[in-house]
Amino acid sequence: QVQLVESGGGLVQAGGSLRLSCAASGNHFSIRTVRWYRQAPGKQRELVAALTTGGSTNYADSVKGRFTISRDNAKNTVYLQMNSLKPEDTAVYHCDADIALTSWALPANYWGQGTQVTVSS
Repeated sequence: QVQLVESGGGLVQAGGSLRLSCAASGNHFSIRTVRWYRQAPGKQRELVAALTTGGSTNYADSVKGRFTISRDNAKNTVYLQMNSLKPEDTAVYHCDADIALTSWALPANYWGQGTQVTVSS
C-alpha cells in the first residue's frame, strides 16, 4: 500500500519560510509527476507547483519566485520550499503523485492527508 505523508507545516510570521516534505512509503516501481496543492477554508483547491520526472516545473502565478518544488528520488521525497510567506498562503497543503506500482503498470494518482500552514500578519 503506497502512502504519501506530508510534514513541515506550522505557524510562521509573514516574510518567513517553511519547507514542506512529502515522503512516499510502500512498494512501488516509480514516481512520475509530483504536485503540491493547497486548499484554504471556503476556497477551491489550487495547484501550487508541479514537477515532472524530466525536471519541468510549473507554478501558480501567486507563488512564482517564492516557492520551489524539488524531489530526492533516492529518498522518495518531494519538497516545497516556501519563502517570503504571506497570510494568503495560509492553507492545508497536500502532495499528490502519479505512481506506478510495477514496471508494466500504468501510474495511479495518490494523495496525502495534508499539512497545515498558517502565516500570521
